[in-house]
Amino acid sequence: MTADPYRSYLYSYPHKTAYSELDQPVLLSELWRDEPAETFFLYMHIPFCGARCGFCNLFTLPDKRQSAHEQYVDALERQARQWAPFVSHKPFARFAIGGGTPTLLAPELLERLFHIAEQTMGLQPDQASISVETSPETVTEERLHILKEHGVDRVSMGVQSFVEAEAAAIYRPQMPTQAGRAAELLKQYRFPILNLDLIYGLPGQTLESWQYSLRCAVSFQPEEIFIYPLYTREHTIVKPEQIRESGVDNRLAYYEAARSCLLAKGYTQYSMRRFARSDAFIGKKLLPYGCQEEGMVGLGCGARSYTRNVHYASRYGVSRSATASIIADYVGAQRYDTADYGFVLSKHEQKRRFLLKAILHTEGLLASEYTRRFGSDVLEDHPELSLLLDSGLGHLQDGLLRLTEEGLGYSDAIGDWLISSAVRQRMEGYVLA
Repeated sequence: MTADPYRSYLYSYPHKTAYSELDQPVLLSELWRDEPAETFFLYMHIPFCGARCGFCNLFTLPDKRQSAHEQYVDALERQARQWAPFVSHKPFARFAIGGGTPTLLAPELLERLFHIAEQTMGLQPDQASISVETSPETVTEERLHILKEHGVDRVSMGVQSFVEAEAAAIYRPQMPTQAGRAAELLKQYRFPILNLDLIYGLPGQTLESWQYSLRCAVSFQPEEIFIYPLYTREHTIVKPEQIRESGVDNRLAYYEAARSCLLAKGYTQYSMRRFARSDAFIGKKLLPYGCQEEGMVGLGCGARSYTRNVHYASRYGVSRSATASIIADYVGAQRYDTADYGFVLSKHEQKRRFLLKAILHTEGLLASEYTRRFGSDVLEDHPELSLLLDSGLGHLQDGLLRLTEEGLGYSDAIGDWLISSAVRQRMEGYVLA
């Protein structure tokens, strides 16, 4: 693992490339009826952006046409009306709008998303944490006023770099001054949490330029900073060889430099990527929600939904033609009441997901919580974990299994290493369109 720290970014398990057509479509009324999660997470996916970044392999389409956005929001509302009866028996503890770039939508369409969440899905904004993604070129006072009016607690803005040449190298249509102006405006609106995303390992990036971007980000005093290593994959514009500076991959050194910088500035590390200030205060009495993220209700084309036994979504694509085709099918559909594409989790995969979703965060995994959930011992179920303990990448104390400081830096390799053979086989057999 230490020889290859950047294998892949496992932000969900099973990975979306392990999804396939289900043997039999499942009625959502049946799928959600007995979902044991006490609260749900409502997610809306807006798959449009101003331009595709050079590192992006997400389900997103560069399309600024308001007519396309209107048709899409119409479909999302149609879907919400059909789904609401299936999930109305549990409250929403979290609500997030992601993409793509949700704030690319015209203000009246952005407003509609909140109306759908509140009036159709039953979201109570005063008891749910609400997060919205944005980008520098779409931050305007009118849009931020809408977010503020609807109780948004967290705004996350992708900056990636405050160096113009580095932004250009990954095909981001932004100037550093534009990113700075957007961050300043966001601070004026006093959202409880402002998050800024940065990427290390960019083409042409040096340790000095990376530290400059970090200092710029910290100067705005965001409550959170996420740092992401650059990954290149099939269909991304930036290619693997561009990561290496003079033939050397410096991403681990850049991670360690960022970690030292952010800890010195008063941030606390919560994962390989997330650093946050401890004084961030939302001010709401939030409903509880487990970090394992079951009970995820995903509206929109490209959104994934998670019940304990079944994960499902629309088809996945990255190329412009594939993405446009999938969105067109979604917009043209009249019914959204079955799941026909996804992954059915066996008990073995449920255990592995529970482990992965906990161990890659500093909170770690309480062995007693694992036993309470599954009735078995985590080390007996996953004997490979002894290698983490023996190597010093993990430790077990008072029943809490956590990665060490060094282990956190190798989270991507550890996550990849813990993928089951069955899931890996499906991922490797997936043909990305």
